[in-house]
Amino acid sequence: MSNDKPLKISRQPMPEQDPMERIRNFMEVALGYTEEQAVAEASRCLGCKRPLCVDGCPVRIAIPDFIAAVRRRDFAEAARILRSANSLPAICGRVCPQEEQCEQVCVLARKSEPVAIGRLERFVADWEAQHSVETEKPKPAPPTGFRVAVVGSGPAGLTAAGELAKLGHKVTVFEALHEPGGVLVYGIPEFRLPKAIVKAEVEYLKSLGVEFKMNTIIGRTLTVDDLLDREGFDAVFLGTGAGLPVFLNIPGENLNGVYSANEFLTRVNLMKAYRFPEYDTPVRVGKRVAVIGGGNTAMDSARTALRLGPEKVYLIYRRSRAEMPAREEEIKHGEEEGVEFILLTNPVRFIGENGWLKG
Repeated sequence: MSNDKPLKISRQPMPEQDPMERIRNFMEVALGYTEEQAVAEASRCLGCKRPLCVDGCPVRIAIPDFIAAVRRRDFAEAARILRSANSLPAICGRVCPQEEQCEQVCVLARKSEPVAIGRLERFVADWEAQHSVETEKPKPAPPTGFRVAVVGSGPAGLTAAGELAKLGHKVTVFEALHEPGGVLVYGIPEFRLPKAIVKAEVEYLKSLGVEFKMNTIIGRTLTVDDLLDREGFDAVFLGTGAGLPVFLNIPGENLNGVYSANEFLTRVNLMKAYRFPEYDTPVRVGKRVAVIGGGNTAMDSARTALRLGPEKVYLIYRRSRAEMPAREEEIKHGEEEGVEFILLTNPVRFIGENGWLKG
């Protein structure tokens, strides 16, 4: 293949739900590539002798190799290559910020658009889930006899558990909540990352021998010393998450109707508040909703609120659109869905009446 041939193929657009349809449901917005789209996109890869994309990948996936396998329609081999370096390809293919990592350094980006590495990773992972009998999964090394406790089952904990299990260690994951996944299940909305995807990746880790213990708060139920001394673990990995929400510390912050993003998203995502009364965890959303912030969590909150039926959702951010830290794709989706951006603005107080937020 000549080096200029891939440049003649345009980057394949991601099929998506129509904006006016998707704001009425919590189903995944991005629908995924078809086989033909995936092969066409894979054909754009130059197969660089020094693949900068691998340097840009935190887990150093052999990106040109898995893309070459997609181009040959050897999807099982592509899945094997991905799994050898990444235990969570279906998750990473959806929510990993490829535009700041592997795709940012793609050579094609100098003249056109980078290869859609994340979309191809998602395609391969989804194909694998649909054709599991055809895919040879990496086999763990012989047991080492070492036991490792992983505290937290978010992205860091699940990744560590998978990689340690493949090395032959006996891994037990401790999670404070009743479902594994951490921010993947309570923080990221269903329309960006379906919970069935997270559950499937957890089942894959279980197939490697990883054990999960739910409703266990390390520091209360057990301490780290308990894990090492009493429970007999040889090592402990702490992946406890980003921690508590940051508040504005302005008057009226304690009014009913003012939520932290953590509480709001947890109620909706993990506790299914949008399916009340089937799930008895209601969340009150008024006719007008204001979300303060400009990152991915703010965008998730605004787009989630939009699906709960208010007349208007505003996203208030103190800087310009260009300075918003949210992914460009999420900003675009929010704009398409009708979120109204109020930029260069910061609230100074919340106005209440009888204990409830009014403005």
